[in-house]
Amino acid sequence: MTPQSAPPTTPPPAPAAPAAGDGGKPPEDRRHRNRRRLLTLIVIVLLVGVPAGYLAIAAEQSRDSGRKSEAEAAATGLQPIRPAGFRKRIYDVPIPAGASKVRYYETNNWRSSRLYAQFDVTSGRLDTFLNQMGTDRSALRPGAVTISERDQKIAKWDFSVPDHLWAGLVLKQKDPLPTVDVIVDLSDPATPRVYVVSTAKP
Repeated sequence: MTPQSAPPTTPPPAPAAPAAGDGGKPPEDRRHRNRRRLLTLIVIVLLVGVPAGYLAIAAEQSRDSGRKSEAEAAATGLQPIRPAGFRKRIYDVPIPAGASKVRYYETNNWRSSRLYAQFDVTSGRLDTFLNQMGTDRSALRPGAVTISERDQKIAKWDFSVPDHLWAGLVLKQKDPLPTVDVIVDLSDPATPRVYVVSTAKP
């Protein structure tokens, strides 16, 4: 018998062609590339979004500060607010932290700038205030009205009211330090009331 010929062998299937657009890279490379794109996107969002948020907060704070400054500039006469720290330093008026009923007013022109301030303190804090100004209670002259009539009118103070124990001093300092006029109402020894006019010249 004639031997049967072997069936033809089928060649193995060719490997599948890589999907279009993947560059022929294996799946691991594609995942790595996607992670890098995601990280890049996150960094871009942070670089753009975080500064924008800070700018928005700063703008709102600036608007609030501007509104407060405009209100202070438009005010006439003593206002029931505490002057900022830089004003106290410029005018050499160290209002104690524990002072109550603090009021102040500021005027400016080309010749001079003035800070008008009024506050209540305890007897001990009055000594602290005077010491921080470089003087003490012994410098207060009983009955001395050291604040001018002009400044009294601006601040709406009246030191002619009877039955009050007024005492005053004038602290003169070398330029550019201001001159500070002080009157203290000692009618209530436990809670003196302090009136100050500090004049600074450019």
